Amino acid sequence: MNLRVLLILGALTAFGPMAIDLYLPSFPALAVVFASDVEHVQLSLAAYFTGMALGQLLYGPLIDRYGRRGPILWGTLLFALASLGCALVSTLDGLIMMRFIQALGGCAGIVASRAVVRDLCDPQQSARVFSRLMLIMGVAPILAPLLGGLLLQAWGWASIFWVLAGFGGICGLAVWRCLPETRPAHLVGLPLSGALRQYRRLLADPLFTGHVLTGGCAMAGMFVYIAGSPHVFIELYGVAPENYGWVFGGNAAGFVLMAQVNARLLRWRGPYFWLVRWAGLYCLSGLALAGVAGYGPEALWPLLVPLFCCIASLGGAMPNASACAMARHPDCAGSASALMGSIQFALAAVAAAAVGAFQSASALPMAGLLCLCSLLAVLVAWWTDEVID
Repeated sequence: MNLRVLLILGALTAFGPMAIDLYLPSFPALAVVFASDVEHVQLSLAAYFTGMALGQLLYGPLIDRYGRRGPILWGTLLFALASLGCALVSTLDGLIMMRFIQALGGCAGIVASRAVVRDLCDPQQSARVFSRLMLIMGVAPILAPLLGGLLLQAWGWASIFWVLAGFGGICGLAVWRCLPETRPAHLVGLPLSGALRQYRRLLADPLFTGHVLTGGCAMAGMFVYIAGSPHVFIELYGVAPENYGWVFGGNAAGFVLMAQVNARLLRWRGPYFWLVRWAGLYCLSGLALAGVAGYGPEALWPLLVPLFCCIASLGGAMPNASACAMARHPDCAGSASALMGSIQFALAAVAAAAVGAFQSASALPMAGLLCLCSLLAVLVAWWTDEVID
């Protein structure tokens, strides 16, 4: 896979981190602007996850039927228009609705990018490419909160969504000019009427389902952290909104670093072998984080150590889970990618909403939910190992 295609796929995959992380520092400001509280502002984040979960199910059959390029172009256009809508809303309900529509557009590129990787790579190569994509998309969670804090300070919260609209437009232009159609010519376009039957066939495969759920529990833990960290860092421990990105970005750097370590480890063993090992590290880190949060430290740094290990381990677990799942059904890569993404973002939406529901004057709700996600991830990975044996 050449560098130009890899960069475009990385940008498309970054729709999620950009649309999520860029506006995280603005949560307290949005609560003031809309005369609400941070817990209700977090519903806009849950709405985005819900849109990602539902939208991917729609795009999967379209990508299998009509190819990869067309759905991406329409999706990026919808993302850009909805981002403009977010900047212009005057109520929190309006923002929540626009965020849902924004997600419906943004998820097209995420679904199609995984299908493109499956079109061009075998399972071992796919795991390495997904790890490389983590490097490219990992720049977003490092820089996005920093940029979001600066935009918030300089021009207000609406400027964040103007930037997202521009990002969507640039990505659409890059796809139109530089991304070729990659769906193999010998594959017959699957009829849209058979979409539900195709999804049932995928769900009936225990290995596909096991890998998807392992990756879903990993992603749920990631978004527990994303949804809960503004409250924990800014409100509980007094981190300034403009400095929030430095703390958030440090953990994102660990995520990116471990993804690159994973790419090198794949030279010796396959993606499933390393998936189980990364899931184990995720679980141990989650247990340590919950223990520290239960103790209730007065300083932030005791929490940051196990939290860093927890988020870093996801950089190895998530690309391997994606590669293992996508390897199962090359004949319907779009539907497989869509179902995987939909299940994973549905779990993320539930997790993000749970953070808001259990919000308290301590870091324990975030840490406890992240620990729960890590336990479920390792249990599902072990169950899948039993099915394989």
